[in-house]
Amino acid sequence: MSGLKLDHREALDHRGALRVGNCSGFYGDRLSAMREMLEGGPLDVLTGDYLAELTMLILGKDTMKDPALGYARTHLRQLEDCLGLALERGVKVVSNAGGLNPAGLAEKVSEVAQGLGLDVAVAHLEGDDLRPRAAELGLDGALTANAYLGGFGIAAALRQGADVVVTGRVTDASLVVGPAAAHFGWTPESYDELAGAVVAGHVLECGTQATGGNFSGFKTLFRSEEHARLPLGFPLAEIAADGSSVITKHEGTGGAVTVDTVTAQLVYEIQSTRYLGPDVTTLLDTIELAQQGEDRVAITGVRGEAPPEHLKVCVNELGGFRNTVEFVLTGLDVDAKADWVRNQLAPRLTAESVTWTRGGPPAPDADTEEGASTLLRCTVMDPQADPCGKAFTAPAVEIGLASYPGFTLTAPPGRPTPFGVYRPAYVERTAVEHVVVHADGSRETIADPTVFGAEQVDDSGLRPSPYPAPPDSLTRRMPLGTFVHARSGDKGGDANLGLWVINDGHPRYDERVTWLAKLITPRKVRELVPEAEDLDIEVYVLPNLGGVNVLIRGLLGRGVAASTRFDPQAKALGEWVRSRIVHIQEDLL
Repeated sequence: MSGLKLDHREALDHRGALRVGNCSGFYGDRLSAMREMLEGGPLDVLTGDYLAELTMLILGKDTMKDPALGYARTHLRQLEDCLGLALERGVKVVSNAGGLNPAGLAEKVSEVAQGLGLDVAVAHLEGDDLRPRAAELGLDGALTANAYLGGFGIAAALRQGADVVVTGRVTDASLVVGPAAAHFGWTPESYDELAGAVVAGHVLECGTQATGGNFSGFKTLFRSEEHARLPLGFPLAEIAADGSSVITKHEGTGGAVTVDTVTAQLVYEIQSTRYLGPDVTTLLDTIELAQQGEDRVAITGVRGEAPPEHLKVCVNELGGFRNTVEFVLTGLDVDAKADWVRNQLAPRLTAESVTWTRGGPPAPDADTEEGASTLLRCTVMDPQADPCGKAFTAPAVEIGLASYPGFTLTAPPGRPTPFGVYRPAYVERTAVEHVVVHADGSRETIADPTVFGAEQVDDSGLRPSPYPAPPDSLTRRMPLGTFVHARSGDKGGDANLGLWVINDGHPRYDERVTWLAKLITPRKVRELVPEAEDLDIEVYVLPNLGGVNVLIRGLLGRGVAASTRFDPQAKALGEWVRSRIVHIQEDLL
């Protein structure tokens, strides 16, 4: 074995697999997870993913208050508690918690180590932060602008002996790709191996989402009442030299690892079947999953191609200010009540954007007041604070004794808050210098790839089902979720919706997949999600995963921080779609 030096050899199985765990899926995840993962069983590398598009905006606001901030402070707290344990067990720690200030976090980690009397080699990555060159690169007005770097900088740091590697904005999967490339000696042309590691990294990156978190089949997760009370275990991957892997978790932890829980994470926040990354383009329609045993899912067959020539950049801008007020409408005549309050307020509101949304109708003859009520929400947005301040809240309060019967608000109106706008951008690789600052202070520049692949998907939109059409039969009107799972989320202003047939050994599984692939067209998505009636929709069939991936362009407006939608990150979109009634062939039931 070459590359990554590991002291904790008992962590490796007979194939020399690299055991990579995860202890964070977002900034704010379970603080105890690092200790749980280190104590729960053997590991070689422990990763933590703290960054998202919204997180970069939060960290950008932090740096406006204090330039010394800009990193995920919770990761530092975890290391204060667990750094000695990681060293004792020979576990390397790799995270993107550096955010906008990886050098600052690396310095803090070294201070923590010194205070604990530990000899720790801390390396960090630089080059992703493009703020100093934003205007030059056509990124004017950017609060944050970070290129997505790959895994070879992490690999270089580990090969040089780093115990802790702190990065800024690398791709989430790079946290796994880097250690695997270092351990197995992969080169930039090891496309299939790198693609396999990208898939493993994509499964791990959101933590417990791979072990049953946010899983539409959650009722099948628990083996007993005692098991149901356990916190979900964080996932780990046993990665082999050919890039294949087994996804599992520590024994005795909550949740489960099944083909369906892994599929749920694989279809999360992807776009087409070509998953573009800085190191490799991963072909998602080549992934093969198989249950190897309890809480063990094998990932094999993944193919990769050369990466795209340009690097994606996460750009966040300050969009202005926003405020919201919620009116409670109770009992009879809720339509008329809503119309009256809108008519009263509309002439007095001066904000650039005014959005009204309302919940569903109250239940008739409800046996609770809450059941007899619905909410009318008014959200205003403006480049300036004043139209979202008293110019908005005062008119809403002043009609308290002069409007519809039962007038009340869910809470007093607050002050306007700033919001951000996310947008993706792309730059030439030559505009980014990917640099590793090793523990001894030496700097190493990571070379760019020399071979590049396609950046666009030629056959965008619906792909034909690979299965023969099922025979005609009678149908029943039932929820789509009768035998279909879903996972949804946000990609900037776009919503991603993955739908796949439950993998439960049903004898007509293939026919169910065919039915789903034929059912979910852009036209059908517009029926199921009326909000998408005028939006561009792309549907990609993933027969190897038993489902489809849907991309609804612009459903979330200008992104989560600026969205006025009830579900601004589309997290519950999949559950809504599963509840929608469709015609299902009787012979599939």
